[in-house]
Amino acid sequence: MATARILTEIYHKLLEHFGEQQWWPAKTPFEVIIGAILTQNTNWSNVQRAINNLKSANLLSPTKLYHCSLDELAEHIKPAGYFNIKARRLKAFIDWFFANYDGNLDRLFRKDISVLREELLSIPGIGPETADSIILYAAKKPTFVVDAYTYRIMHRHRFIPEETTYDELKRLFEEAFEPDTKVFNEFHALLVRAGKTYCKKSQPLCAQCPLNYLVHN
Repeated sequence: MATARILTEIYHKLLEHFGEQQWWPAKTPFEVIIGAILTQNTNWSNVQRAINNLKSANLLSPTKLYHCSLDELAEHIKPAGYFNIKARRLKAFIDWFFANYDGNLDRLFRKDISVLREELLSIPGIGPETADSIILYAAKKPTFVVDAYTYRIMHRHRFIPEETTYDELKRLFEEAFEPDTKVFNEFHALLVRAGKTYCKKSQPLCAQCPLNYLVHN
């Protein structure tokens, strides 16, 4: 497993190479939540098109989505793919949100991280990555988001075994740093940027990667 020193070194190396990423690309916390649910199994450009559709239809608010029919919602989010499934997931969140918090984000975000995470994970269609994205980027609380890029980079550099779970990898990062929303935000964004730019799934550009000095025997 990677040590705290190595993870800190990786963070600063990527930050030096790419600069600050200024994530999440959304204007409001509620938009972050919608984006976090829609981005499952698709790229951000498709999510942005779906969000723009919701904005154009004046539906990008908790109350408007609460009163929106499932069919209408699915029609607007078609660009995000799997639109029927994602419409049901959005509705599941919105219905839960109003049933438990009357549609009030401040009340939701006052919860402690562990309680908030547990509650989000109880909603159909919201898994660990989506829940952590909501907590970090919408609630602005220090939890680390793990995704496929994080796993790929860490596994290819032999810092983790293949069978490492989401929560094990998340804990590795959270134990290496003091709880810091800005650092967790930036590190996750930098790993995504490195994964998309160099640590590609099929044809990685290892020679050009800023982490190519991490050689293991």
